[in-house]
Amino acid sequence: MLSANSAGRQVPEEPDPVRTCFQRDRDRILHSKAFRRLKHKTQVFIAPLGDHYRTRLTHSLEVAQVARTIGRALQLNEDLIEAIALGHDVGHTPFGHAGEEALDKALRDHGVETGFRHHEQSYHLLVNREPLNLTPEVLQGIAGHSKGRANLSEADGTPTSSLEASVVRISDRIAYLNADLDDAVRSGMISSVPPEFGKLGPTHGKRVTTMVQNVIEQSFGQPTIQLSDDILKLMNELKEWLFENVYLQYPVAYPDTLKAQALVQELFRFYVEPENAPAGYDGLQGAIDYVAGMTDRFAISAFRAIRLPSEFPELSFDLR
Repeated sequence: MLSANSAGRQVPEEPDPVRTCFQRDRDRILHSKAFRRLKHKTQVFIAPLGDHYRTRLTHSLEVAQVARTIGRALQLNEDLIEAIALGHDVGHTPFGHAGEEALDKALRDHGVETGFRHHEQSYHLLVNREPLNLTPEVLQGIAGHSKGRANLSEADGTPTSSLEASVVRISDRIAYLNADLDDAVRSGMISSVPPEFGKLGPTHGKRVTTMVQNVIEQSFGQPTIQLSDDILKLMNELKEWLFENVYLQYPVAYPDTLKAQALVQELFRFYVEPENAPAGYDGLQGAIDYVAGMTDRFAISAFRAIRLPSEFPELSFDLR
């Protein structure tokens, strides 16, 4: 995708004398408040005490690096790739996927059949709530990046908007599979990487390299972004293994996950009431935007403010 062939911005702007349109989009996302908030949003492990667990911010940076490596080798537009990668998760809720599931359930209980999807929220945020006047190529890549639990398939490498968007979609899967596996081992939740995934490599770095090089080798000179059948199969099996042994087991191993989900639902139920809406966050969408935009720590602080007494007079009790 050549920058000169961009469809342009919704609000026309004078060209920058130095940067292409996709460079400007990348810079706008990088300097946005929504991007900065990702440093205090959970990836998988909620409010980790360790300094080395991923957050939504570090995940986004890892996706950008993986995707740029692939994009450079395939001679694609690295600036478009980086802009999509940095912006792809800005609509994520506090407490990671646990928070997303909680807000989705709260919306469905409220009668919103479509529920909540973080990639749709990312698009909405950058267009409406914190508008950056981004190019449609970046916005389309952000809106179409998410796969959920679905397997990767050939369709994911077939561009619906651009090859660059397809690279980010696959790079997101490469990044989180390896990062979540690494964090799960570090946490002690699993003792080691199962031997059936040995072909991917003996270390975190080797596994990332195997996947990245496979994408490059299979895609070079092709009209789509591809993986070999054996690596694609292993990646899908690893994803399912992580769901069964990490993602679905996490609430059991760490019961505070359920508390975090209850907290997110309670915050939505509170702020969706018209009398409780913060200034500038009116109505259903306003409540979604306010809660989804929270960091983990702000969500805890907001819950404390609306539901816990701030101060009781000091009392003494005689229990004799």
